[in-house]
Amino acid sequence: MRIRIVDAFTDRPFSGNPAGVLLLDSFPDDDDWLQKVAAEVNLSETAFAHPLPAGEADGAADWALRWFTPTTEVDMCGHATLATAHVLHSTGTATGTVRFAARCGVLGATAETDGTITMDFPTSSLTAVPVPEGLETALGAEIVAVHDTAAHIGDLLVELRDESAVRALRPDLAALKGLSSRGVIATAAAEDPAVGHDFVSRGFFPAFGIDEDPVTGSAHTALAPYWSARFGRDDLVGFQGGARTGIVRTRLRGDRTLLNGHAVTVMEGDLYA
Repeated sequence: MRIRIVDAFTDRPFSGNPAGVLLLDSFPDDDDWLQKVAAEVNLSETAFAHPLPAGEADGAADWALRWFTPTTEVDMCGHATLATAHVLHSTGTATGTVRFAARCGVLGATAETDGTITMDFPTSSLTAVPVPEGLETALGAEIVAVHDTAAHIGDLLVELRDESAVRALRPDLAALKGLSSRGVIATAAAEDPAVGHDFVSRGFFPAFGIDEDPVTGSAHTALAPYWSARFGRDDLVGFQGGARTGIVRTRLRGDRTLLNGHAVTVMEGDLYA
């Protein structure tokens, strides 16, 4: 079977966030095989998808979609969804809007005329919480505010004082484990919006076997409402990453958040099962 590596939220190879993509006829009875493939691929996420029979999932979805880190299955993943939609459209397997049935509900992905893909995700709730004990020390930076996110995400959204503080982070990854149910997203307003983005972020998920995730699409379902409320605008551009970086364009639509970005296939080969 064919397996592909796709860099998501970027228009050039070797940047953005890489994801494995494997299209199947159906999911195996044993999830252990999916987990072993994801561990072998060893990227932050590997996506597995198969077409749904007509009428399945109440007709709301065309494909079933699941995501695995090297160590566990996750409820929501933006960049691997973008990567999967890119594979479906670039290979001619699908056109227009693709609807995925996933753990977090039905997610749409629409190919745009400019070569980008726009995804339709649920907007995360945000709950202000006290700074957890040890978080500031683990990050090594002064914290402005902390918000907890919705169940399907489970991140702590942490605002730092400025963009420079986010870019300079060298967190104690071992100390970050256990401070949230999934990970920590550090963010700040852009120092100069004229450069093309409104806010910056970095994501750390050591408890899931991911020290730093270059561009976390799902986190932007929380970053979008957070910064849209601050700036008073529904359409924003987020810049995420440390060594690898990418761009996520967000559009807040009430209980849904649209995430837009490019993707590029960098590798394709045969998986021997």
